Amino acid sequence: MMFKRMPIGAAIGLFVTIVLLIVAVFAPWIAPYPGSRVLGGVWEPSSAQYWLGTDNLGRDLLSRMIYGARITVFIAVASTALAFTLGSILGFMAAVIGGWFDTLMSRFVDLLMSIPTLIFGLVVLSVLPSTIPILILVMGILDSTRVYRLSRAVAVDINVMDFVEAAKLRGEGTRWIIFREILPNALSPLVSELGLRFIYAVLFLSALSFLGLGVQPPDADWGGMVRENREGIVFGIPAALIPAGAIAALAISVNLVADWILNRTTDLKGGRGNA
Repeated sequence: MMFKRMPIGAAIGLFVTIVLLIVAVFAPWIAPYPGSRVLGGVWEPSSAQYWLGTDNLGRDLLSRMIYGARITVFIAVASTALAFTLGSILGFMAAVIGGWFDTLMSRFVDLLMSIPTLIFGLVVLSVLPSTIPILILVMGILDSTRVYRLSRAVAVDINVMDFVEAAKLRGEGTRWIIFREILPNALSPLVSELGLRFIYAVLFLSALSFLGLGVQPPDADWGGMVRENREGIVFGIPAALIPAGAIAALAISVNLVADWILNRTTDLKGGRGNA
């Protein structure tokens, strides 16, 4: 029933998001060729054999795009999940416990947020190896500071409400307060932030890979593919524009779905309140 009332923009965004997720999950079965195998000449045009042409080394660009979607989505999803798990729990704990814990956590988060995210990531990844687990860890920790700020701000308002005070008077512990009282009532802004954090993770990963400190060859995410084929733009070859367009399509589609979910949950809460 809710899908019948979905705006056309959100429906398109959901369709594009689902298609990209399916492509990412089933990449080995969908891609016509192995992603790292050299098959033809450099930057060959589109043909019946290579639908999107070839890249700077003669690899099938369509296969590279499909495997790139798998790597991009996996790292973005994993880092976003880590950021929300870490940031939301610490933010809720800071709001509920308060005192020295709140002060210590908030000042530490302020310290991390005072350093530009991209510069911080470049410094860390220039010292540590740019493996996928390290990328997920670095991106998740850096993004968790934003989630912490939002979670704490929302939890501070919820923590003073009557039903939370009643739970405290019943003798409920911190875990109960966080997961049974605060979390269900904080889902609406967190869902909206989830979509934004995922988009920022995709863009951050793409920026790191474009600068050479993200996913390392022979694997590549979409940002790395833009870097590999950027010189072809001078000669009118679209090999770098295709992954750039895929990044934009993923970001816009996820944002459309997140906005629709936020508006729907807000309307439902407003309707229950009026009732």
